[in-house]
Amino acid sequence: MDRDAVRAYYESFGEREWERLERPADGALEWEVTRRALEAQLPPSGRVLDIGGGPGRYSIWLAERGYQAVLADVSPRLLDIARRKAAEAGASLEAVVEADAADLSRWADASFDAVLCLGPFYHLPVAAERARAAAELLRVLKPGGPAFIALISRYLFLRRAIVFPDERHHLTDPDFLRKLMGEGRFDNDSPGRLNQGFGTTIEEIRPFFEGAGFETMALLASEGMAAGLAQSLDVLAGEDRPAFEAAVQLIADSAGDPSLLGASNHILYVGRRNG
Repeated sequence: MDRDAVRAYYESFGEREWERLERPADGALEWEVTRRALEAQLPPSGRVLDIGGGPGRYSIWLAERGYQAVLADVSPRLLDIARRKAAEAGASLEAVVEADAADLSRWADASFDAVLCLGPFYHLPVAAERARAAAELLRVLKPGGPAFIALISRYLFLRRAIVFPDERHHLTDPDFLRKLMGEGRFDNDSPGRLNQGFGTTIEEIRPFFEGAGFETMALLASEGMAAGLAQSLDVLAGEDRPAFEAAVQLIADSAGDPSLLGASNHILYVGRRNG
């Protein structure tokens, strides 16, 4: 992971990274599916690590529900936003610290009742980095504790190439396509955009995390049947709020349908530490 590049990328968003999970055209579905998974699988209380939690939306949500939330991210700017948002909400976070998912050495073994890792794997194109991050998440989890890990499909990077004019040359670049579709590695030469990333396939998720020591509890399609419909959902939210809420409920209820997983841009892996 190019930590400096990842930090610069997210710091360029600033407040927008907090707002993203509110917008129907952006991350609102991801928020709803993830929140419902947390409600279903979290223990009733305990200490939770939110690694890669950026401006703290999930950490604050956890703290408001009585959890001891520890927020960590590579971006000092986003952590500053998290501190301010927590103060505005009257939410007390146990700690807000700078760290990345491949090195959780500041925390002892089995020191968390649950862990959230909702973004760092997007930025780990090297297999050894992903293995180290998975091992670290497992290490700091208590036995039986759940982990919520977000991943992106490698097809998202092809969709980007269709959407963004300055990335369209990737569609006819054999070397780019070989690395992406063969290894999940995204290398981007377009200035000002995400420069590296990792995209998974549905078939490799369970074996990877189970090989690291997790027991799989669920695989969820964060956009589900609405993948590619973000703009339509945005319009629906503005024109007919009850219909939008009903659509969100249907999307969240069907997020575990295996036939939808490969079509979703984001996939949520829910596992727990064996033992």
